[in-house]
Amino acid sequence: MSSLAMEVVVMLGQTVEKVIPITIALAIVFSVLTHFWACNDAAPWWRKRELLTDVVYWFFVPVFARVIRIGLLVVGAGFVFNIHDADQLIAFYDNGHGPLAQLPLWVQAILFLVASDFMLYWLHRMFHGGEFWKYHSIHHSSEELDWISAARFHPVNLILGTIGVDVILLMAGISPNIMLWVGPFNTFHSAFVHANLNWTLGPFKYVLATPVFHRWHHTQLEAGGNTNFAGTFPLWDILFGTFRMPAGELPVQYGKDEVAMPSEIVGQLAYPFRRQ
Repeated sequence: MSSLAMEVVVMLGQTVEKVIPITIALAIVFSVLTHFWACNDAAPWWRKRELLTDVVYWFFVPVFARVIRIGLLVVGAGFVFNIHDADQLIAFYDNGHGPLAQLPLWVQAILFLVASDFMLYWLHRMFHGGEFWKYHSIHHSSEELDWISAARFHPVNLILGTIGVDVILLMAGISPNIMLWVGPFNTFHSAFVHANLNWTLGPFKYVLATPVFHRWHHTQLEAGGNTNFAGTFPLWDILFGTFRMPAGELPVQYGKDEVAMPSEIVGQLAYPFRRQ
C-alpha cells in the first residue's frame, strides 16, 4: 500500500475514533433530556425503525466530509494560488493566510459561524426548490426525527452545502484551527436541534436555533417545511420572512413529503438519480 493510501486510512481511522466517544456522550445526554422534555410521544431513538440507516450516515458523513474537504482545499490551492507541493500546502493552510488569519482565533471562529450560517441559509432555501430538492429530500425523509437523524444527508447536498462553504471560508484565509471550537459546537448543536425536545428557549428562540424551531422545518411542506431554514441563527429567517414558531403549538408529523423514499442508505443515495 502506498504511503498516501496509508495516510488516508490512518486519517479515516482517526475520524471514526473521534466520532465514537462523541456519539456515546450525545446518546446519553439526549436520552436523559428526552425522557423529561419530549416534544412528541415516540419510541426512544434506539428503537427507531430506521436506526441502522441513521447510524451508518452518522459515521459515513464525517469521514466523507473530511476526505472531500481536504481534496477540495488541495485542488483550490493549486488552481487559485498555484501551490502544489505538499509541504507548501500544509504551511499555507496550517494557520490560515492573509488578513483574516491575523484576527484573534475567537474572532475568526465567530466570523466563520456567522458567514457560514448566512451562506447555508440561502443554500438551504435553494435545496428546497427545483432539481435540488431530490437531494435534500433525503434529509427530510426521517419520520421518527431525533438527534441521530442529524447526519442524514446525501453527498451532493453535503458538497454543495456544508463542505463547499467550509472550503470557501478556509480558502479565504480563516485558520483551520478554529475548527477545534467550531467543530464540536456544530456537532452538538446539529444533534440538539434534531432531538425530540420541546425546548424553545423562550426569548432566546430569536437568537439560537432550537429543537422546536428546527422540527417545524421537518414537518410537511405545507405545515411548515418551507420555513426555518437557518441552521444556527434564526435572525436570517426573521430578516427574510421565513421564521415560523406558532405560539402554544408543537410540530407533530415529519418526513411525509416523499412517500417513495427508500428506508435504507443505499436506496436513498441512489434515489435522486432514479427516474421520477
